[in-house]
Parts: sequence; C-alpha cells; structure tokens
Amino acid sequence: MNSVEGVAIASRVGAPSIFLRDITKAYGETLALSDVSLDLRAGEVHALLGENGAGKTTLMKILYGLTQPDSGQIEADGVVLKISSPRDARAAGIGMVTQHFSLVKNMTVVENIALADAKTFSIDLGGVRGAIVASSARYGLDVPPDAIISSLPIALQQRAEILKALMSGCSYLILDEPTAVLGPQDIDSLLEVIRRLRSDAGIGIVLISHKMAEIEKVADRVSVLRRGQVVSSSLANGITSKELVTLMVGQPSSPVAPRKRTPSEGQDAILVLESVAVNTETGGLSNINFEVRPGEILGIAGVSGNGQTELVNILSGTLGIDSGTISVEGTQLGENTPQSLMRAGVGILGEDRHASAVHGLKVVENLVLDCLESFTNKLQLDRKKMDSHCESAIAEFEIKATANQAFGTLSGGNMQKVLLARLFSRKPKVAIISQPTRGLDVMSTKYVRSLIGQACSDGTAVLLVSEDLDEILELADRIAVMYRGSVIGIVDHSQASRESVGELMAGIAK
Repeated sequence: MNSVEGVAIASRVGAPSIFLRDITKAYGETLALSDVSLDLRAGEVHALLGENGAGKTTLMKILYGLTQPDSGQIEADGVVLKISSPRDARAAGIGMVTQHFSLVKNMTVVENIALADAKTFSIDLGGVRGAIVASSARYGLDVPPDAIISSLPIALQQRAEILKALMSGCSYLILDEPTAVLGPQDIDSLLEVIRRLRSDAGIGIVLISHKMAEIEKVADRVSVLRRGQVVSSSLANGITSKELVTLMVGQPSSPVAPRKRTPSEGQDAILVLESVAVNTETGGLSNINFEVRPGEILGIAGVSGNGQTELVNILSGTLGIDSGTISVEGTQLGENTPQSLMRAGVGILGEDRHASAVHGLKVVENLVLDCLESFTNKLQLDRKKMDSHCESAIAEFEIKATANQAFGTLSGGNMQKVLLARLFSRKPKVAIISQPTRGLDVMSTKYVRSLIGQACSDGTAVLLVSEDLDEILELADRIAVMYRGSVIGIVDHSQASRESVGELMAGIAK
C-alpha cells in the first residue's frame, strides 16, 4: 500500500465507534485473554492475527455475545453495551460469520434468513425473497434465494451466511477465517466482496486470518494477539509479512526447508482405486482411477464441492461405492467399511476436526478412540497404558495440553496435533489426510506439514486432500485434480505450477 492509498483510507475511515476495553477471560487455569483493548471503525478492514490459542476467536465471540468476559466492557459511541447473546449483538449492529456456519441445511436461503430475525410466527417469505435479491445485487453476493442450503457449494453457503448478517442491519461484520474453506477462485471473489462492503457500504470488518497475502490485499489496520494480549496494533501500510509473523510468535520466522522427495517410481502401489464410482444427492464420483506408492504424497486438488468430500468418505469407510475396486497392498477390499480399511492399514484424518473427536472426553481418551482394543485388559480399559501412551504423544507431537484436559477446550492447532498423534501413532501403511492445516496459524501449519513429510520419509503412502493450492504444491509428489466428481488430470510435481493446476481446477483439461 502506498502513501496515497494511506491518505484515502484515512479520509474514508471514521473515528472509533466500538471499543473493547480491558477484556479478560479465563477457562479454568488457562488465561485466554488478559486486559485486551481494541477499537473498531466504520469503513475499515481490521485484520486480527495471532497463533492458534492467542485469543482471537474468544475475543470476537465476546463481542458477538457467544461467551461472556470475566471483566472488561464493550462501548459503542460512548455507551456501555450489555451483549449477553447474538441477538443483543445484532441489535447493536454487530454481525459474525464463524468458521462453522449456523445455517439450517435442509431449509432454503430465504427460510434461513427469515428465521434469523423472526419476531412472530407470521413470516412474509415473499418480502424476504425480494430483500435478498436486492441485497445480493447491492453487495455483489449472488445467492439463489430458493436453493436448499445443503445443495449449495461451500462458497455460496458462506455468501448466504454473510447476507444473513448484513440483512440483520449490521454495521460491523466479523469474519472468522472466511477463506479457510474456499478454493483460489472463491477466495478472490470473497476479497472483492470485502472491499465492496468496506468502500461502498461503509461497513467495518474484522478479518481473522492466518493468510498474509490476503491481509496485504484488503486490510487497513492490523492488530496482533499473542498469549491473550495485544502486542501490536497499527496501519497495514508499511508492515511486512515477516514482521507480522515475528509479532505473532515472538521470534523471527525461520524459512521452511523444502521437503526431501524420494523417488517412488518402480515400487508397487499401496493404495489403488480403479474405476470407482458412487452416486449421491450432491453428484457423487465417476470413474476415479489413481494409485499411491510408499513414501509418496499424492495431492488431491480442486475447488470445494467437486467430489473431494465423497472421496474421503469412501476411503474412511463411511460411504459405500456403486462400482469399481479399492485395493491395499495388492489385496482388493471386499467392502469399504471403517473396520476393513483400518485392518488393511489405512488411517484417516477427516476434514472436520470437531467431528473427528468427542469434545467432552479428555485428551487421553480421544487419543485411543480408534484403537481401544489395544488398550483393553480383560474387557477393561488399561488406564495406566493409556496414560503412558498419552504422555508419549504429548511430548512427541508437541501438544500444548494435559492428558485430562477436555478436548473441546484446546485451540485448533492442538486439536489437530491430537488427531495427527492418533493417526500416526498407529503407523498406518496409508494415511488419508484431508484439509490438515485449515484454520491453523503459521507455526502450527509448518509443524503439521513437517509431520506429513516425516510420515512419507518413514514409508507411509499419503493421500493429501487440500483446498490450499500452496500446500499441495509444497508437499505433493504428484497432483490429481478433481472436477465435477472426476479426476480431470494428474500432474507431476516437477511440471506443476499455480497456473497449470489452476486451469485444471477450472475444468480446462490439457
């Protein structure tokens, strides 16, 4: 951003109108926020950065009324606000779009938006539909109003969530990791929407993100949290990505060493899919063919909604196939059930870390959920063995948690480390890994990617499904691109580029 752009921002942005003053929040002995103060301004994109567990989401949940602070207050235009619920927040002109959408999947866009602020049992759906069409045009958020939410791709579901917040009359919009679930093209579209909301509608936006390139493109101001405290708040103009990372972690960021690739050509494939097809309500898969060799990472790239979820569900045993075969180490599976795949040596890390664990159970219990038979003694759990296993996992995988801590209280990065520990502790022959760094901070992302690389070095065959194209390009030995339920092409790492893979993702076959 140059000095002229800085002057333009200064003239557009108003005086602070929402203040968070001395916000403190603790969960048991863990201090999530300590005397945090922040101000928000209309017509400004305020980026909020920090490692996982730094307190960003907790702070915004307090602003939106999803949780209550232990001390501190929120003010708007000099008036102290009592925000006890999201309804109170919306009444104060504050909206929020979380990473996990609060949409009713079997209802239409119109019905979801109508329900958001319904005050009586009588709802004018026709009036709501007209308002949606008008708001879609105003904000550049085209969404089919009569579509069932579950039938929409993730990008359109997110647009419906944003529209719902805007139509509630919000002047400030909190976006929590909004691009974590989007492909490259959808990310560009969302960033343009953010610019439009800021410049044309004068909406103040809080953008929680770990992606420095996005912050450089749209942020006017940047605040950095570290260990529950604000360590920096400044104009985005003039501050570099390297400086931001240093502020986040408290030390200069070391460059990532390229993954050492060991040629796997000539080795027998461990996982082979031949002519696999399945029909589902969302489209399914057609004629899927690929193989993964030991010590190899086969990356699966594609814009969200092109069959990646169905592929992972098939390889986790939660979705049967209509035709084709799946083989592990040359043996064809009679049926793809979770038990048969596990017995064959296939491990899984699903895309939704929240659905892959039981939040109310302890860390030690979640670590053994998929292999309880290894920790039983005469039909009873061997607690001593479980504790020993947990202590080793916490040390080896650098998990910042205690054995008896509830899984649901961990930060996103530590949740992912627990799930990776559960996966790799079993020494699987094949690891199916989906969206491993979605929503993780810079340091956690580096660590998770290093674990995947180490597993390959140990001979594990990895199928990596990711909508982060940079991640695929960094880690994968070969890249299979999915488009409309089929593999449209497979590219060797030596020949892959953002442009070549991006064209395939857009359906342009070579």
